[in-house]
Amino acid sequence: MPVTTDIVATYRSPRTVMRRLLDAGRREDRALAILMGGCLLAFVGRWPALQRAATLGEEGPSFEAMMAGALFAWLFVAPLLFYLLAAISHLVARLFGGQGSYFGARLALFWSFLAAAPLLLLYGLVEGFVGPGPGLQAVGVLWLIAFGWFWFASLREAERTQA
Repeated sequence: MPVTTDIVATYRSPRTVMRRLLDAGRREDRALAILMGGCLLAFVGRWPALQRAATLGEEGPSFEAMMAGALFAWLFVAPLLFYLLAAISHLVARLFGGQGSYFGARLALFWSFLAAAPLLLLYGLVEGFVGPGPGLQAVGVLWLIAFGWFWFASLREAERTQA
């Protein structure tokens, strides 16, 4: 299925989509592509906020410098942190009887992040055009709830059976 169709389906049933992804076989290249896609969307979501900060800020780094920093953070540092977080989540799941693999835990986290990325894009738009306030907080909480739900359900499915 196309990624966009799977993202929409994740909002209805994250476990079903995760089962389909796991049944497609162990493919590290696909897992990395999913992670990098999510990180790229998160980076793009930062653009309006960075432009707002550069325009409204009296002094400080230039827009280009902030973009370079965000690019480095999202495309080089964040993936390493996601791999670490996935490994920790697998170890915690093992403590609670999980029988899955590190790959399943990685795929669950990476997919959950990509599936929640449209809300990150909305967050970036609100941050860039509206700025701080209750609207930004509401979108942030909505993203956090969606990401947490996707990750919990996906990790539960990934740890359900031996992979």
